Amino acid sequence: MRVLCIGDVVGSIGCRFLRAKLPALKKVKGIDVVICNAENSADGNGVTVPSAQYLFDSGVDVLTLGNHAFRRKEAFEYMDSHPFIARPANFPDNAAPGKGIVNLDLGRRVVSVINLMGNMYLESGLDCAFDVIDRMLPLAESNIILVDFHAEATSEKRAMGYYLDGRVSAVFGTHTHVQTADAQVLPHGTGYITDVGMTGTIHSVLGVKTDIIIQKFKTKLPARFDLADGDCKLECVLFDIDDKTGKCKSAESLHVE
Repeated sequence: MRVLCIGDVVGSIGCRFLRAKLPALKKVKGIDVVICNAENSADGNGVTVPSAQYLFDSGVDVLTLGNHAFRRKEAFEYMDSHPFIARPANFPDNAAPGKGIVNLDLGRRVVSVINLMGNMYLESGLDCAFDVIDRMLPLAESNIILVDFHAEATSEKRAMGYYLDGRVSAVFGTHTHVQTADAQVLPHGTGYITDVGMTGTIHSVLGVKTDIIIQKFKTKLPARFDLADGDCKLECVLFDIDDKTGKCKSAESLHVE
C-alpha cells in the first residue's frame, strides 16, 4: 500500500494548488490513500466546513488537524459527524469535538490514522502525547497505522518516532511548515519524517506575507496574518507499506511546484 501524507495546507490558495496537483501525483505514484493536515486550510487559520469539504472533493481520504483546529466553532458539528477527520487525541474527549482516530475501510484493507499534538511549546495542560498514543493504539482496526504528530520541537518528534518504531507503520510530523531532510525507515520498520512541510505560497513565512511577519518580529505587536500570493508548492511524504505486516518498506519526501 502506498500512502501519501500532505503537509499543512495553508488557506484557499493552498487548497486550490492541492486540487491542481494531486490527481496527477496519485496516478504517477500509484497512491492508494491520501492523508492531509487541514488545520490551516481556511483563510486566516483553522478549518471550516467548506475548506475541509474542498479537500475531500480534491481527492483527500483523511484529514488531520492540530493546534488551530478549534478556532472555527462553526465546524464543530462537522468534526463530530464526519467519519474521516481526526483531531489531536490528547484534547479532552468530553470537551473537544471530533475524535483522535480514523479507521478507513477500503474494502480489502483498513487503514488507521491517529492524530496527536506535542506538549513542548504548544497548548499547555494537554495529556502527555506518549501516554495518549498508548491508549489510542488498541483502537486501531488495522496493522496499517499512520500517526500525524503535530508538534513544535524536533526532539519531541524524533523521540515519538523511536517510541513507536515497530508499533506503527509510519509517523509523520506536521506544524512547523518546513520540510525536513530525514524521510527514512526506522530500525524496526516504521516510516518517519520530522516534518512533512507545507502546501501553500513559496515566497512567504509559513504561508503568510513576509512583511507582516518581519514587522511582528521587530515591533512585538499583534498583527493580522494575511496570506501571501504567488507561486505555490505541495510538500508531502510517500510511505510504501507492506499490506501483510504493516511495516514500512520505503519513505520518500516529495516537493511539487
